[in-house]
Amino acid sequence: MLKIENLHVAYGGIQALRGISLEVPDGKIVTLIGANGAGKSTTLRTITGLVKAASGSIQWNGGELLGKSIDKIISGGIAMSPEGRRVFPDLTVLENLKLGAYLRKDKAEIAKDLQWVYDLFPRLKERDWQVAGTLSGGEQQMLAVGRALMSRPKLLLMDEPSLGLAPLVVQDIFSIIREINRQGVTILLIEQNANMALKIADLAYVLETGNITMSGTGAELLANDRVKEAYLGKHRG
Repeated sequence: MLKIENLHVAYGGIQALRGISLEVPDGKIVTLIGANGAGKSTTLRTITGLVKAASGSIQWNGGELLGKSIDKIISGGIAMSPEGRRVFPDLTVLENLKLGAYLRKDKAEIAKDLQWVYDLFPRLKERDWQVAGTLSGGEQQMLAVGRALMSRPKLLLMDEPSLGLAPLVVQDIFSIIREINRQGVTILLIEQNANMALKIADLAYVLETGNITMSGTGAELLANDRVKEAYLGKHRG
């Protein structure tokens, strides 16, 4: 389980996170919704060690993550699929995927996980020779997720996986998120498409200007009038 307690993060003089607390139970899909600038990406970047916290605690399976190096965090079973995909455009699909396993030495298991990723994303197998920069947006998103899975994470952090994608591709991505979770990977999902995110989430939190203002099951927040008005584009008549 991932447990965040009273986490404060500041950039310059700006308080990005103001003492947030949340839990991501093993085997669940947890989503964090909120407007741009609410602190969602900062939360993920602090978990992975890319951003330093001012105070608070991030515990992963009982051990403190704050202060650990990024490679130790990844080796401990956490991986991130970043916002904007961030694939290596001049490398092939296969080379991108292998970079996801760069901390691993177990070659036979890496080969198995490569096959696992190809089973999840058949299109990547078809294009494993293709330079990543020439893929479509949806294919690049699949590659970013596949690359993260190559570290064989227990917890996958996903930052805006549907951003800039066509609606049909978004459906595919969310189906794959469900399937990855079904296969035993815990997921913490940040997503502007709150409707889709809440539909697949076991638990959900609303983050507003660095504070968690609401939490509940995905279904509870999907039915909440305030959430509907603010994030689902449904106004009461």
